[in-house]
Amino acid sequence: MKASGGIKHKILTWLRLTEGSTVKVYRGYVHQQKVVVFGHVLRRSPMPRQKYRQNFWINSFALLRLFMMKPVSGVTVKVSGIEEDVRFVTEKDGFFRLEWTPDEPFPPGWHPVKVDLIRTGPESEEPIATGQGEVYWPHSTPIGIVSDIDDTFLISHSSNLRKRLHVLLTENAHSRDPFENVVAHYQLLARAGTNANALNPFFYVSSSEWNLYDYILTFCEKNNMPDGIYLLSQLKGFGEILKTGQNKHVTKFTRIVRILEAFPDMKFVLLGDDTQEDPNIYTSLVTHFPHQIRCVYLRRVNPQNAVRTQEFVDQIVATGVPCCYFRHSSDAIQHSQQIGLVENVEDQRLG
Repeated sequence: MKASGGIKHKILTWLRLTEGSTVKVYRGYVHQQKVVVFGHVLRRSPMPRQKYRQNFWINSFALLRLFMMKPVSGVTVKVSGIEEDVRFVTEKDGFFRLEWTPDEPFPPGWHPVKVDLIRTGPESEEPIATGQGEVYWPHSTPIGIVSDIDDTFLISHSSNLRKRLHVLLTENAHSRDPFENVVAHYQLLARAGTNANALNPFFYVSSSEWNLYDYILTFCEKNNMPDGIYLLSQLKGFGEILKTGQNKHVTKFTRIVRILEAFPDMKFVLLGDDTQEDPNIYTSLVTHFPHQIRCVYLRRVNPQNAVRTQEFVDQIVATGVPCCYFRHSSDAIQHSQQIGLVENVEDQRLG
């Protein structure tokens, strides 16, 4: 048995996979004095990538490892270091969501948080593993931004599975490209009506799976995208890798609704693209929350969807909500300036 365990450990180490319980805590948020934290409990997870090289085999294997996670269901996690007993029993896919009202309100900004995986029983509970994350309490700013990821700011070829897999397998988070001028647009939105000390909050909501969380976070940090909270889709196993990014989009609608309801006094800018269901989802959001949507941006990526998308754009505009169906981010920036959303600042990177 020891030899077998030793061999297994060596194989997992060679594959750069951890063994043993891990608590993965994602970026959460604070709303109406309530703290929301979510994550996964895993019994196998990939180790953080240390080097980025433009090598097909290295990049392919690094991507495949992200789908070798093994979630743990039915175990108990609790918030660490607070008097209030806030706990959650993980769901089938190992997911947990913790929510509580702290004794003392959080000031605006980012704050660390810890979550313990505990062993429950008649004796005292003891942490088996602890995960660390952050929560964000937005400043009182004019707007919030909800943005899709794939083909909205990250070139992904979502409407073509072969191309999407090719990019995922051959590139990495350092070599992938954002659309031209998209970072400039997002940085302008982050400062719209406010300043660098109190930026508008960003919520990145995507049909991509939680498997890709670190991959997406690394890409955003490298490309100087505004910091934000990521709300992704259900974990997928190794056998489902061909379905990456093809989740049920109704859950995306629900995740955005939660954000709008959590911040009822804030107006939101919605950014998406025409490769999948963003036009439909955003039109429904405008219908249900007409007074909370400041404007909508849809990137023109898939020519086959242009006519259908334009119909949704017309519906949005008919409600009185500005909507820009654009091909280049420079056009979106110009639109934001025209409607007074961002200042008319000359950017030398445009042109």
